[in-house]
Amino acid sequence: MAEPSSIPATAHTVDVADLAALDALAARLAQPAETGDTFLLRGELGAGKTTFARAFIVALARRENAPPPDDVPSPTFTLMQSYDLGRLQVFHFDLFRLKSAEEALELGIDDACADGIALIEWPERLGSSIPADRIEMDLAIVGQGHRRATIRARGRPASRYAEFAQ
Repeated sequence: MAEPSSIPATAHTVDVADLAALDALAARLAQPAETGDTFLLRGELGAGKTTFARAFIVALARRENAPPPDDVPSPTFTLMQSYDLGRLQVFHFDLFRLKSAEEALELGIDDACADGIALIEWPERLGSSIPADRIEMDLAIVGQGHRRATIRARGRPASRYAEFAQ
């Protein structure tokens, strides 16, 4: 794990008019995703982090020709949900209820980031344990139903997400 400020990043801002546009953005980001990718999803309550994660997982299942999950619930109470998409494993974490980075590490977050694709809501709960190689998405509500997504790719995945560079 590395300090976030020491890693070069590419960034891009996308205006998201509605939930259909958020689903489309999730499908775009799912296309180049591969094992070892970690997506950090930030934003206030109701910004669309879980909605994005659901659409991402469904789009990834389609890409992999795997049956989409019947349900993609928010892991707020379970803390983590996993999805087997054939050759890919996806782990969806919601760290909102955690008090420390140690609690997150006890969930096996390091293994998930290495062995599958990890979607992590409330990544600030990781403290200095944030993975060096990651895709960050900050979602902000900017109007009734409208959101703005700022996407940064850091480290290894940056070349696959170069289209999000400004």
